[in-house]
Amino acid sequence: MSAIRAIGRTLFATVKADTSSASSAAAATASTARTKHNPLEDFFEADRSPDDDKPAVYGRGWKASKLRLKSWDDLQKLWFVLLKEKNMLMTQRQMLHAQNLRFANPERISKVRKSMCRIKHVLTERAIEEPDPSRSAEIKRMINAL
Repeated sequence: MSAIRAIGRTLFATVKADTSSASSAAAATASTARTKHNPLEDFFEADRSPDDDKPAVYGRGWKASKLRLKSWDDLQKLWFVLLKEKNMLMTQRQMLHAQNLRFANPERISKVRKSMCRIKHVLTERAIEEPDPSRSAEIKRMINAL
């Protein structure tokens, strides 16, 4: 994990240096108003304190019974949160694989994938229960496109 952090910090430092040299006056104004967010940071896990010796504990995947209680909007938001998490984990795994290092928690990827499959399952159940057949078919096409 420290290799990912080192590469990420190096990458962020070069990106920040490029953006700061291009618009230093605008960046100074923006930095006083709020901290500038680099979109590449979303592909890396937030840094943990180096003195944390114990491994981080991650939660469980979403169960279908809990997902059935959520609204359409909540499921859509959760889908994109899980997609972002999956992209971050796959980026980390690929970076570690390129350096012949071991990915620390491979079970996290399967938890995210299972949760995404469960969301699709719940949405399919809702599409089947839809009384209008044309609307049901439209919803199923949208779900299959995910």
